[in-house]
Amino acid sequence: MTYDTEQPVLVEPPVAGSEADTLIGSLERQRRTFAWKCEGLDAAGLNRRLAPSALTLGGLLKHLALVEDEYLTRRLLGVELPPPWDAVDWDADPDWEWRSAAEDEPEQVYALWGQAVARSRVNLRRVLSEGGVDQLVRHSWPDGRAPSVRRTLIDLVEEYARHLGQADLIRESIDGRVGEDPPAGF
Repeated sequence: MTYDTEQPVLVEPPVAGSEADTLIGSLERQRRTFAWKCEGLDAAGLNRRLAPSALTLGGLLKHLALVEDEYLTRRLLGVELPPPWDAVDWDADPDWEWRSAAEDEPEQVYALWGQAVARSRVNLRRVLSEGGVDQLVRHSWPDGRAPSVRRTLIDLVEEYARHLGQADLIRESIDGRVGEDPPAGF
């Protein structure tokens, strides 16, 4: 499967757009801000922690790559997780993505997240072309209910928003980078 990265990407929600464009624009703004918070760091920067937390930007990158694939590949499409997630024994190591990020080269972590985002964009575009945000995703919750695409997008936006606060603090401790939005053109 190829992942089309040539399609235009919203950088924020439209002022008065459709529901789907508003949700996607909000998600894209969160992604862009997260990318800016993590951008340009070496291994030491990606592995920096703020005591007493064990969170790192590298761990956040890898975790959000997993979240992208969980929400917009496995849940949305009802297919198995792609590599590397499919080879992890999650019962034996439920925090694998957080722990293993420190072992990865920065380029690997950045690429893993970027590829997951690209897959998510393609998968979401495909599903939305088949219907709107009211349609149900193909993977149901343990109680048998299947959430809508709308609910899945909102959950993903919330996941990014929560982790952006953590990324703000970590990045400020590294080099003083602060702010809500990346510079124009980022």
